[in-house]
Amino acid sequence: MTQPRIAWDREPKSTRDVTIVRLLTPFARRVVIANPLQVRAIAWAKVKTDKIDAATLARLHAAQFLPEVWMPTEEVAERRRVIAERTQLVSQMTRLKNRIHSILHANLMPQETGRIFGIKGRALLEALPMPADQLRMALRHHDEIQRLAQELELIDQDVARHALGDTNVRRLMTIGGVNVVVATSVLAAIGDIRRFSSPQKLVAYLGLNPSVHQSGDRPAYHGHITHQGNGHARAMLVEAAWVIGMGPGPLSAFFHRISLKRGKPVAAVATARKLAVLIWHMLTKEQDYAWIRPALLQYKLRALELKSGQPSRRGGKTPGPARDYSVKPVRDAERDRVCKAEEDYKRFVASWKDQPPAKGVPVVKGENS
Repeated sequence: MTQPRIAWDREPKSTRDVTIVRLLTPFARRVVIANPLQVRAIAWAKVKTDKIDAATLARLHAAQFLPEVWMPTEEVAERRRVIAERTQLVSQMTRLKNRIHSILHANLMPQETGRIFGIKGRALLEALPMPADQLRMALRHHDEIQRLAQELELIDQDVARHALGDTNVRRLMTIGGVNVVVATSVLAAIGDIRRFSSPQKLVAYLGLNPSVHQSGDRPAYHGHITHQGNGHARAMLVEAAWVIGMGPGPLSAFFHRISLKRGKPVAAVATARKLAVLIWHMLTKEQDYAWIRPALLQYKLRALELKSGQPSRRGGKTPGPARDYSVKPVRDAERDRVCKAEEDYKRFVASWKDQPPAKGVPVVKGENS
């Protein structure tokens, strides 16, 4: 007797969900996870009980009408948990730093962030003329920040060790502005790139596609992005887009072209969307970024090795490849190459002209035009 399939009507977003699926797996041939947003027979039902919902899921699955949700592998689920834990630690540290800033501001103290949260930060706080209760609160927050920083260092070490053995992480780091945190976060959210048949589907999965509103014969209106999918991966891409906008390269030229038309926040989202399309092509075709800066990549990889716990090679007879980034002629030559690509992009788009729409064709305005 073959084991039955078990259908579940919730997307596995939390550790609890993944655990339940793992517990059900030995008792079924395959655990099928249904997308609750697309199972309208349950979402819009007038009578809702566990028995009725289970019967509805069983009928839909038997008729092959059950919209399934991709189940991450154990490795991908572990990476997602590690990234989520790191995000929580960073959020807690930021909140504590803001509380220290508010204490200093309430007592009219200068806010020297770099020194207060450095090695000698606690001694600097103790020397400030503040009320005893305020000083005690600030010191408590400072000590908690140091404790969380130690935990964050352990997590970063684990992330670095995993990244050194992952070819896709190295491949995404060939893009300027993409570090190991951005690459790992995006890859953990994507999982298997083969489940996205086109870059547009990856963009939609990350919630970077504009929402569309249309009624009747009226022209379609493209609004803000949908914000669907993994919010942390989307935020990481937007953060990388801001960094890309400050450096040279074709993506930077795209960022500034959009910022002149729609402002920098919209340009950051548009560049993040272009990054998602670029990542799909790089992972699908197994190719590095075309405008890679080899010395900069080796510098980032060496920093990753040191963070993972590998010993320093300072004082060695043979310098490593990361040393090239410290040589100014090499660094300038790489920068000149990507600057030339940026100028080529500017000349290419400068030849574009706004053409009036053909007669009878509605004008469609997009956020990422």
